[in-house]
Amino acid sequence: MPGRYTVTFGEVELLQDLDRPGGWILLSGGVPQSYVDLDDPEYLDFEYVRLMADVIDLLDDGPLEAVHVGGGACTIPRYVAATRPGSRQIVVEPDAGLVQLVRDQLRLKSVPLLKVRVADGRAGSAQLWDDSADLFVLDAFSGAVMPVELATAEYLADVARVLRYRGTLLVNLADGRGLSFARRFLATVLDTFRHVALLADPGVMRGRRFGNLIVAASRMELPLDDLVRRAAGGLSQARCTHGEALRKFVAGAAPIHDGQSVAAPVPPSTLFDR
Repeated sequence: MPGRYTVTFGEVELLQDLDRPGGWILLSGGVPQSYVDLDDPEYLDFEYVRLMADVIDLLDDGPLEAVHVGGGACTIPRYVAATRPGSRQIVVEPDAGLVQLVRDQLRLKSVPLLKVRVADGRAGSAQLWDDSADLFVLDAFSGAVMPVELATAEYLADVARVLRYRGTLLVNLADGRGLSFARRFLATVLDTFRHVALLADPGVMRGRRFGNLIVAASRMELPLDDLVRRAAGGLSQARCTHGEALRKFVAGAAPIHDGQSVAAPVPPSTLFDR
């Protein structure tokens, strides 16, 4: 049912999409966190989520062993379950109340082979087996802010431990003018993974406005030509930056380490006005 609900870490709101009977938007603090279509899990409303799906679609065929840190309404786990039947997935989400709400209101139990562990990102990741995941999706936000403890070299080393050698890391982060946080995060990723690509709307990529940026990383080569084509063919005609261009983008930025005083960017107060 549409309405406001109290969860473990505050209050969230569920809104029904009047244009799609199965469409629901989950908001936290007025910030859109997830969009799911219960009747069509392959329908992805947010453009940055479509970019994430483009990366997933280009992975090797067949079921995936996937880990998702940050649950929300589980848009990407539903997409993977629908497009790659037989995939086994773990979602790590710290908000037990939110998990229960999504189970009760958004049919989470109907997603096959999906397990949810209530834990924070670092503790949940630490419990995972070595070399156990083909895909590791990091999409964790507190409101509209990425927890910095999930952006450090030490945490990414643990993610690399969980990923198989051919596995792929997929990260959603947000940044605005200057992209200083994104540059530091990319520097951190490049210290851990040999092959990295950055996908975003051109205006966001140039630091002209606040928005989402998608990072794909692997020890193995990424399907860069296909990523460039898919990104450019979307509604936002996104850019895919990699190789020498990405290194120039990052130039001079220092990796993020545990214990450093680093502030994740906060979006403008008017960004999510409805």
